[in-house]
Amino acid sequence: MPPQPTQAPELVWIENDQEQRVLWQSQAGLAPPARIEVIDDTTTADTAYRLACEGTALLWRGDYHNARQLLQAMTRRLERSHLPAKPSLRSQSLSQVERFHLHRQAQAQRARTLGRLLVPFAADHQLSLRRAPVVRAACLAVYGERDRPYVASLRELLGLLGAQQWREKGVPVEALGQHIHPHYGVFAPIRSEYVQLVAQASLPVGDLAFDIGTGTGVLAAVLAQRGMAQVVATELDPRALACASENVARLGLQQRVLVVAADLFPAGRAALVVCNPPWLPGKPSSSLEQAIYDPDSKMLRGFLAGLAAHLLQDGQGWLVLSDFAEHLGLRSRETLLGWIQAAGLQVLERLDAKPQHPKATDLSDPLHEARAAEVTSLWRLAAASS
Repeated sequence: MPPQPTQAPELVWIENDQEQRVLWQSQAGLAPPARIEVIDDTTTADTAYRLACEGTALLWRGDYHNARQLLQAMTRRLERSHLPAKPSLRSQSLSQVERFHLHRQAQAQRARTLGRLLVPFAADHQLSLRRAPVVRAACLAVYGERDRPYVASLRELLGLLGAQQWREKGVPVEALGQHIHPHYGVFAPIRSEYVQLVAQASLPVGDLAFDIGTGTGVLAAVLAQRGMAQVVATELDPRALACASENVARLGLQQRVLVVAADLFPAGRAALVVCNPPWLPGKPSSSLEQAIYDPDSKMLRGFLAGLAAHLLQDGQGWLVLSDFAEHLGLRSRETLLGWIQAAGLQVLERLDAKPQHPKATDLSDPLHEARAAEVTSLWRLAAASS
């Protein structure tokens, strides 16, 4: 089901000497821009880029395909600009944590600048541009019904269209032998190493498992396919709840996987409790980053602190976590081990896997050193012996 419509703020500007007032749409939660200039096919990329860098939003009134070309041209100019340059990010004088924070600042500035190219929509999610594609399904899935015209970022629209393709085609998951269909804003299982770890680790004795923060439901599905008679998959995010439920139904696992709304743990105890929390401590800048950034490691610490109370006798907790944060200097291994010990837990075993994603071998990435050293681990935990 598409999301329920929410009260969106308004975007106001003057065009042809008349006040224009429509809804403003931003999944990143950005406020409506204060300065707007109407542009079209006659506007040069240099002019558009200069205005965007100055903080002016650009409302496009030309051809859709020309708008995409303009966005690409603005991107090229941004990459050549003096926003924290890649050579400075790779400077030997910078620590890994300094490089990381500069990298995030550069990404945020990039998103703000490119996000200032705006496109208009009619009330039925129809793009009000020449040669515009049909985008209703992608917009309806994320924005919900809209009974008034609105304006959104072209960059955001392209993200919605890409997400809709993933949702329709699905992502192949080798461990399942089938596809998982991610929704917009729900982390897609494209990093296969963490799924493979759950698919290969020896299961404890028992019939009930909990999957904490299930996302797309991929780990819950893997556990069910491996023989767990009942898996309770928890989530708080409405999009993830809908996504996991849809995937469980697609896979025909409704009788064995129960998707429930819960803050971390469901009621009761299980033989196995699995969690793959966001791996970087930090504040997400958008809904898309919520599966990556965990403010003050809240979910990680909450899982560890509550795990022992939700394990059956001889039960196990599987913490699936990248050590990327450790290589960036954002969290130490000693801190993680301290949290495990303070929660009354012991480490039975640790299974490791090297990430296979393209960034792990991208020498031009300013964070390449940390990415190259990254390891994803399955920490097999149990209640400490008294």
